[in-house]
Amino acid sequence: MDAKYANINFENLYNKRKLHVILPVFFVSVIAFLDRVNVAYAGMTMTRDLPWLTPEIFGAGAGMFFLGYFFFEIPGSLIAAKFDACKWIARIMFTWGLVCGLLAFMTSPFQFYLFRFLLGACEASLYPVIYAVLFPRWFLAGERAKAISLMLTSLLIAAIVGAPVAGILLDLNLFGFAGWQTLFLLEAIPALIFTFVFLLWVKDRPDKVSWLSQEEKDYLNETIAAEEEAKAKVKKYTIMQSLTDKQVWRLCIIYFTWITGFWGFNFWMPQVLKSLSGWSATMVGISIIFPMGAALVAQIIIGNHSSKTGEKRWHVAGCMFLGGIGLVCAPFIQSPILSLVFICITAIGVYSAMGTWWSVPTTFLSGAAAAGATALINSIANLGGYLGPYMLGVIKQNTGSTDGGYLALGAMLFISGAVMLTLPKKSAVDIAREQMTEEK
Repeated sequence: MDAKYANINFENLYNKRKLHVILPVFFVSVIAFLDRVNVAYAGMTMTRDLPWLTPEIFGAGAGMFFLGYFFFEIPGSLIAAKFDACKWIARIMFTWGLVCGLLAFMTSPFQFYLFRFLLGACEASLYPVIYAVLFPRWFLAGERAKAISLMLTSLLIAAIVGAPVAGILLDLNLFGFAGWQTLFLLEAIPALIFTFVFLLWVKDRPDKVSWLSQEEKDYLNETIAAEEEAKAKVKKYTIMQSLTDKQVWRLCIIYFTWITGFWGFNFWMPQVLKSLSGWSATMVGISIIFPMGAALVAQIIIGNHSSKTGEKRWHVAGCMFLGGIGLVCAPFIQSPILSLVFICITAIGVYSAMGTWWSVPTTFLSGAAAAGATALINSIANLGGYLGPYMLGVIKQNTGSTDGGYLALGAMLFISGAVMLTLPKKSAVDIAREQMTEEK
């Protein structure tokens, strides 16, 4: 460490960034997750008021979100990389909040598809901007897996809090609206309000804040710049090179198969558990606290361990294999309690490696190239977000069961883990660190 930074308390510096960067982005992610998956819970009661909502239409509408994501992911990420990432995130929040409220008033399959597509279009580029633009401006390469894992506990916190709240709202009829309508309307409000809170709270670069000392700003700017320069010496990517790179497309395959299993599991799991158990919507919502709580603990442990050891391949692949086991075993289970146990296993598998995974692209990419490639990976993967729910809907409508669908989703996770293990053991960041150490 350079002697001129000897007076910096690095633990305190990380804690400052947790409060002023990770925490507000955590809240954004919680709200985003609630607004994209509330349809999974609304689906338990919507059919009473919407007779046209067949399993196939529900699966297609749930997945339509990801088609909107697909078309607008890369342009949005490149815009944010060039301009102000925080203002772009605020724009995303406000527009998705408006569309979430519109779902309460849908009356036809076309409106269901349209509003879900628009919701995805509005939210498109949110996570790539966070992973590849905002966090690399604030966190060193060795900190990112831990920081992203901590932020992504938001997905599990959202499920833990959102599932029972959704279940309670579905059993109520407030303001003359059905429970599912109340759910969409009330969960749109936080996005609209937090848009303005976020703009005041977060800045996209250390130079723009007053809560860091000048010494701390200099340390972050110089160290991050040195890492980027060392990476560029290994290989400097243009935007076009990053979008056509073989390793980037391997990451696309890994995340596509992962997300197919992830969202197929998430969108159908509440309905499958309710059908199997006969529990009320409220009871199903409360029971989901257990798998999400288990996955929350596992995600923190895996993210911290990956940051500490620098190993990423097996941290991700091991989780994929675990999630695949949970899904493949699901069709053979008839006990509600045992089913909940395997839901816990699957949830740990599909959620826990997220933080480690999203630190992978920035181990060899930076700047606009990282933003574009991360958006490409996420947009291709989100086609899996369409495929997973739709595939289960079609299989259920034609066979009366989701068993075949869960076997297919489990196979996708096994493929994801296997391809993850084909990535190089040493990344450009690892090579860059070795070069920096040798130069010193």
